[in-house]
Amino acid sequence: MLVHICCSVDSHFFLEKLQADFPQEKLTGFFYDPNIHPYSEYRLRYLDVQRSCKKLGIELLEGEYDFETWMQLVRGLEKEPEKGKRCEVCFDRRFEVSALKALEMGETKITTTLLVSPLKSQEQLKRVGDAFFEKNGVEFIAVDYRSGGGSQDQSRVTKEEQLYRQDYCGCIYGLSMQREQQDKLMDEMFSPIGNQILPASIEERLELYARRMEYEDEGISYQLVREKFLNYRQFNCKLSVAKKSIDAHALIYSTLPRKKANGNIEHVLNGLYFMNREEVKFITLAHFNLLTQSSFKSVKEMIFSPLAPEREISLRRQLCYSPYDLSPIFVVDAMGEGKIDIYLDAVSYEDNREYLLLKSE
Repeated sequence: MLVHICCSVDSHFFLEKLQADFPQEKLTGFFYDPNIHPYSEYRLRYLDVQRSCKKLGIELLEGEYDFETWMQLVRGLEKEPEKGKRCEVCFDRRFEVSALKALEMGETKITTTLLVSPLKSQEQLKRVGDAFFEKNGVEFIAVDYRSGGGSQDQSRVTKEEQLYRQDYCGCIYGLSMQREQQDKLMDEMFSPIGNQILPASIEERLELYARRMEYEDEGISYQLVREKFLNYRQFNCKLSVAKKSIDAHALIYSTLPRKKANGNIEHVLNGLYFMNREEVKFITLAHFNLLTQSSFKSVKEMIFSPLAPEREISLRRQLCYSPYDLSPIFVVDAMGEGKIDIYLDAVSYEDNREYLLLKSE
């Protein structure tokens, strides 16, 4: 039986149940999800599915990430709600490709882990699956593993296996609508020009989940732990001195309440230049290099190849009196004279993330 897989949270429990209910069937996983966006999220979900299938002894195949084709298919349905027409088109596409894959492999049965997802309609899935049975002669196995306490069992398995628990279905339209309803920043779509791996970003989770697979291969005991923390994202930063634009880099957690500020240097202390408004501070690149043991030749170079956020946080702790300081701190090549105009569009916000805690013997 070919099993279309969407994510490990749905698939691990689902595959365990299939192995028990269909012991005579050789199960083959097929990860085909061109709807998942951004691509880094796709890689993260596939990574966790790989781990899950490895633990269950199930062969896993990866379908093509034909995102552009998927976008064309759902054109005009961007505003459809979850479980609406866009989802049905999405199911159609994934069932069609899965059915063709099953035929190519000589399989006569297919099913999908979407059946166990609380975000999906089982009736809608069964209707689409039955239509493909009529068209392609590949039987759709519509099992119900949600009812009778199935959802609670799935939640238990998810926690026991420490699976990656994504908090949106997958597509860009579902994500944007969900974040709008939550009044929450859609930070999944951030991609810094300097390729910095930001706190609680998909890229950070990719590194985390790859490292945990290495731990498992090496027999190292660990626990995935969640924490609440203050996160930060920067949209734009501009700086001018005496009406002349200059390159500037705002350290992580630099914020301005009204995005704009202007003023003059009031005093200089221990290599820090203090502006007379909004607690703004400046540090020259030479002093920055000294404190961070870096060798940047210009601020522009640093903008396109910045330090890791953890190193910027460490520097901020050196420069500020309080560990909770959110003052704007800008790195400049040199501190000029004249009126300073600043535009900084950045936000700090409550968020959560995971980390690996190694277990002591």
